Amino acid sequence: QVQLVESGGGLVQVGGSLRLSCAASRSILSIDHMGWYRQAPGKQRELVARIFSGGTSNYADSVKDRFTISRDNAKNTVYLQMNSLKPEDTAVYYCNMRARTTVRSGWTDYWGQGTQVTVSS
Repeated sequence: QVQLVESGGGLVQVGGSLRLSCAASRSILSIDHMGWYRQAPGKQRELVARIFSGGTSNYADSVKDRFTISRDNAKNTVYLQMNSLKPEDTAVYYCNMRARTTVRSGWTDYWGQGTQVTVSS
């Protein structure tokens, strides 16, 4: 079973920066994509950013030009650099990975436990 271990959340003031990291707990045969979602209180979980195996990425309109997603394939790790943070960025951020661990296994979506990001005004 693959576990995704997240780190980097916390409390930051408006305009500040945080960097989230998410690493897989075991070796992965191949990864289709990795990404970050977030869920604010009373709201649905939404996609923040996603990066595909070929390197292409997409972002929610609300975070474009402020957040950058990147990955380290050798470490099966994905990062989210968040700059110019706003109070509306406050949420629990979840790491997601679609991967397979063996040739015979199918693609599976894995999720991290979530890390809290709080932006104070």
